Amino acid sequence: MFEKILVANRGEIAVRIIRTCKELGIRTVAVYSEADVNSMHVQMADEAICIGPACSSESYMRIDRLISAAEITDVDAIHPGYGFLSEDAHFADVCESCNIRFIGPNSRAMNALQDKATSRELAKKAGIPVPPGSDGVVETETDALATAKKIGYPVLLKAVAGGGGRGMRIAHNDISLMKGYHTARSEAEKAFGNSGVYIEKYFENPHHIEFQILGDGRGNIIHLGERDCSIQRRHQKLVEETPSPLIDHKHKDLRRKMGKAACRIGELSQYNNAGTVEFIVDDQGAFYFLEVNKRIQVEHPITEEVTGVDLIRMQILIAMGEQLKMSQSDVHPRGHAIQCRINAENPYDDFRPSPGRIEMYYAPGGHGVRVDSHVYAGYVIPPTYDSMIGKLIAYGKDRREAIDRMSRALNEYLITGVKTTIPLDQNIMLDPDFRRGVYSTGFIEQLLRRGNQ
Repeated sequence: MFEKILVANRGEIAVRIIRTCKELGIRTVAVYSEADVNSMHVQMADEAICIGPACSSESYMRIDRLISAAEITDVDAIHPGYGFLSEDAHFADVCESCNIRFIGPNSRAMNALQDKATSRELAKKAGIPVPPGSDGVVETETDALATAKKIGYPVLLKAVAGGGGRGMRIAHNDISLMKGYHTARSEAEKAFGNSGVYIEKYFENPHHIEFQILGDGRGNIIHLGERDCSIQRRHQKLVEETPSPLIDHKHKDLRRKMGKAACRIGELSQYNNAGTVEFIVDDQGAFYFLEVNKRIQVEHPITEEVTGVDLIRMQILIAMGEQLKMSQSDVHPRGHAIQCRINAENPYDDFRPSPGRIEMYYAPGGHGVRVDSHVYAGYVIPPTYDSMIGKLIAYGKDRREAIDRMSRALNEYLITGVKTTIPLDQNIMLDPDFRRGVYSTGFIEQLLRRGNQ
């Protein structure tokens, strides 16, 4: 077992990692920026080191400062969480060259899935459907126009690196394509240090469904079922659930087909550790590969709730070299779980960020309710980072019970001093279409439009 792990992240995921480390008897080191000096993960860790100013490019994204902190504190491993450097193959290589284990896929697997465009090519070789699109990165405006003409509007411009909806733009004609091309490149460069974008066919209101995979680097790959992430705004997820109502109600054979495809991607890339294979699905049950997230996902708790598998623990054990002790036949998800992301935003003012001081904070509880958060009364949400306050997870024996439990928990959740997405989450849980499981990626826009009428 590792003796000490450095957590190269902040917020709720840093707290989440530290909790599992404590259960395993592993000491932890927190790194923090000047803006995060009072953050919960700093208080919970056994040791803490400041690595720079608030700007992430001068703190959480600085490999040299993270490695220095790791060497000073003599850690065995680094857990990158999600975002920041979690999918950086160079960072994984630097860790290994310094004899520090990287808790995530190795650089070989990362390079095989280097970016979204590379992953598309791997999926095509595996015979897995991908949306029509460009052959790799689109280097010029001329190439962008030619690709759009070939596959037909609307098209989606997507950054080859990163995620979270950044570097993505929809184009319905040549003019919006040119504007979106430059905006997406600029946004991608600023967010990920890589301005590369590619183009794929845009599907109107599809379903966004992903599969959690685990690989031990020894050829053993399993999946832990799907998560439906179709409730989104600006291509960023707001509500996730498992199992998917689309698969449960209309296309049960998809679970086997998509799970098999997800594992095949893992096998071809020789994937090790935890990862997520993302797909889009239309109403007729046709599915298309999107990308592989080579890290732990924000929405991983709902998979944990229905499978009983601690994914952070599995990440640590795999990084230590342990072989998977479970096969696909051992995976038996039970019940239903839903997660609402609680963000410091005003959903009824175009999701305007709402940083500031939390005056009152009371988290819900009770049977089947879980809260993953790093905030408390008096905590100041900085404007520098993602606006997530935390994640509220509800588990039930079936979907109806999970929804009712989530609705109750949202009504208990008290946060004052900043605007939050809780009111919108409450409306989602009460919406008749959502309760029937009839929704797609256009659901939020439709809900807000109805509310304004």
